[in-house]
Amino acid sequence: MSNTSFYTIGIDYGSESGRVLIVDVRTGTIKGSHVTPYAHGVIIDTLPDGSTEIPKGSALQHPSDYLEVMEVGIPLALKMAGIDPSQIVGLGIDFTSSTVLPVDENLHPLCLKKEYEHSYHAWVKLWKHHHTKKQTDKIFQLATQRKENWMRKLGYNISEEWMIPKIFEVFEDGTDIYNKTAYFLEASDWLVSLLTNSLTRNNCSLGFKAFWNEKQGFPTEFFNLLHPNFGETILSKLGGEIKNVGTCAGFLTQEWAEKLSLPVGLPIATGIIDAHSAVLGTGVYQAEKMLMVMGTSTCHMMLNKEEKEVSGISGVVKDAIMPGLYAYEAGQSAVGDLFGMYVKKHVPHAYYLEAEANNLSIFDFLEKKAAELFPGENGLIALDWHNGNRSVLSDADLSGLLVGLSLYTKPEEIFRAYLESTAFGAKIIAETYKEWGMNINEVVACGGLPQRNPLLMQIYADVLNMPIRISKSDYAPAIGAAILGAVAAGSQKGGYDNMELAVQAMSQPIEKTYYPVKEHVGVYDNMFQYYKQLHNYFGVRQVGMMKALKQFKEQKKLTKNLLPS
Repeated sequence: MSNTSFYTIGIDYGSESGRVLIVDVRTGTIKGSHVTPYAHGVIIDTLPDGSTEIPKGSALQHPSDYLEVMEVGIPLALKMAGIDPSQIVGLGIDFTSSTVLPVDENLHPLCLKKEYEHSYHAWVKLWKHHHTKKQTDKIFQLATQRKENWMRKLGYNISEEWMIPKIFEVFEDGTDIYNKTAYFLEASDWLVSLLTNSLTRNNCSLGFKAFWNEKQGFPTEFFNLLHPNFGETILSKLGGEIKNVGTCAGFLTQEWAEKLSLPVGLPIATGIIDAHSAVLGTGVYQAEKMLMVMGTSTCHMMLNKEEKEVSGISGVVKDAIMPGLYAYEAGQSAVGDLFGMYVKKHVPHAYYLEAEANNLSIFDFLEKKAAELFPGENGLIALDWHNGNRSVLSDADLSGLLVGLSLYTKPEEIFRAYLESTAFGAKIIAETYKEWGMNINEVVACGGLPQRNPLLMQIYADVLNMPIRISKSDYAPAIGAAILGAVAAGSQKGGYDNMELAVQAMSQPIEKTYYPVKEHVGVYDNMFQYYKQLHNYFGVRQVGMMKALKQFKEQKKLTKNLLPS
């Protein structure tokens, strides 16, 4: 083999920025990197024109921001790496999902056309776009009534965050945009298709977010029953060649090679969902291991040799991460977001001043004070549903709950209760996996939270009563994308022909392990029983209570809008 070092590019697209990594194919060493924040961020109030208001619950993005990640990030990462572009042998992309954009027949986003820039439905709908409840309920009710077989592979639920509800929203409420759309694409597939000038879709996103499976394809009859015109048109708008994760989608065109300072004909990997890519990046490529990808939200990923129709999870798809294995996904809608909300909106100013006086961030200050409390000492227990519940109740309308407040409750006590609530939510998911015969003998965590929050990870170890192994890199999705780039290249071009070999060589090592503290485990076992009681009461038996409270909020807005100006 040549002594020349080879590298691949992994690009991880998050909710607010994109990260480019240059990774050594033989060692997994990160040689260069660059993070590009999205210039337009998450669009939640008005369209980029500055005047067109959008509905509450919307989360849109600007596709030009995604291109900037590549056009700015790749040359700068290469410069930092100090390598010749000819040493790059492959490129892979992962993306938050389901993030969907409508494009024309030339893959040009409709929102970038002058005539559609003021049209709400022409823009990218980010994964956390929560304005599809009407469509989601309609899809769920019909699918449940018909006992659709494909629902069994999706945990018997439909999420507002998935692709089909987002497209159906455009069909019902943005007819003109729907009719003008040639294709609705996951953002990862859009980028891969642009780079290769070949329309390609990945089986991972389709299987988890678009009611597709490798045996039956799309549920054509169901689409027709949902609405005849929808059934007649949707399949063409979901067109393109479907390829499995771990395959080569195509090769870099001359145009994009010049833009990105990369070799013409560079192998481009088929796209993948970000959390699923993290499975590869952390080396969790075998069954009976659970990976928690922890950031603003958390995804709980598992692989298994068998297909099990686990109720309440986000789906099971064969070959969506590792060839020959079934990939499983569950999740919590608010984790880092929950902590951030509390700190930004509810912590008194005096705590900020004290943190500054101690040369600590407000988060570190609160964690330090919360760490002094023994489990249960705060007298509080919370439900972590501040952005709804993804698994296992699958209800975006649920809201948060805090029980046990007194006149003497301190901010750090509430902060600790929220940390604990997310650990309890993770335990609900882990128990559900186990109930369906999926043993968990190892838990690994990665993402933005685990490395920087020791108290949080100790609480998780205590609540789950299992060691929690922390990945050394919080760039696991981008590493996974780079691994896919190496597999797309193949051994003849300096990469790998086998996914397992690529993962073994390039995945990131474990940095630290948190072990359960025996004295804490018993207390948390007792507290978890109360959490489950609250979970089942407000999430199952009295589910209407939280929804009624939300309706009061909407009634106030409606009343205000009806008042004469």
